[in-house]
Amino acid sequence: MTAGGVSPVDAPFGARVALYYVPEADDPLAIAGARWLGRDAETGSAVSQPAIDGIAEVTADPRVYGFHATLKPPMRLADGASWAELERAADELAASVAPFDLPPLTVVDVHGFLALRETVPCPALQALADLCVAGMDAFRAPPGAEELARRRCGGLSAAQDGLLRRWGYPYVFGAWFFHLTLTRRLQVDERARWREAAEAQFAPALGVPRRVSAICLSTQIGPGYPFRLATRLTLRG
Repeated sequence: MTAGGVSPVDAPFGARVALYYVPEADDPLAIAGARWLGRDAETGSAVSQPAIDGIAEVTADPRVYGFHATLKPPMRLADGASWAELERAADELAASVAPFDLPPLTVVDVHGFLALRETVPCPALQALADLCVAGMDAFRAPPGAEELARRRCGGLSAAQDGLLRRWGYPYVFGAWFFHLTLTRRLQVDERARWREAAEAQFAPALGVPRRVSAICLSTQIGPGYPFRLATRLTLRG
C-alpha cells in the first residue's frame, strides 16, 4: 500500500474500498483531472482549480471520489475479510490481465452530468470491469436495508434491481459503462457552458495515446471522507 492508503480494516466503521482505473500520476490526463476536481486522490493534496466561476461547487461530488473510472464499485469488507487477503486477490487478478490501449476519450453528457468516455467500444475495458466485479465479490459485505432503499429510490429496472441484489450495485456487467466523472448532475441551461469549459481543460490531454496498465485499490475511511488511492496494481497477464 502506498503512503496515502488506508486499510479499511484499520479504519472506523463504514470504511469502503473500490477498484478504480486511475491514470498514471505523470499522465497529462491525471494532471488535468486533479486540477479540474481540485484534489489529487493519489497524494491527498488540494489542487488549484481553473479560474472558472462556480467550478468548486459543480465538482464537489466527484471530488470526493477523485479522478477515476469505477471497475468494482465501493464496498465495505465482509466480516472476517482482511486487507492483506483483498490486496493479494486484487494483485492476482491484475496478474491475469494484459495491458491494453485505451481508446481516445471525449467529454460527453451522461444523463445530465459530464464525464470522459471512450470514443469507440473497448471490449477489454468491459472484460476488466466484469472480472473486477466478480473476482473481488467474496470480499464484499452485503448492503444493508438503508443502502438498498437509497439505491432504489431513483428507480431501477427489474434487471438493475437483480444486479443490486446479487452484486450490491445496479450498474455492473451489461449496465456498466466506462466513465471518468467531471461534474455533478447539471441543469439543462448549465450543460453547454460546463461542457465547453471541460473540453478546453482536457483537450491537450485527450490527444495523448495511453494504455490501461494498472488497476487501483482506493479507500474511504468513513462516510463523508474523500477516497484515497491506496495501491496501484500492474496488469501483467
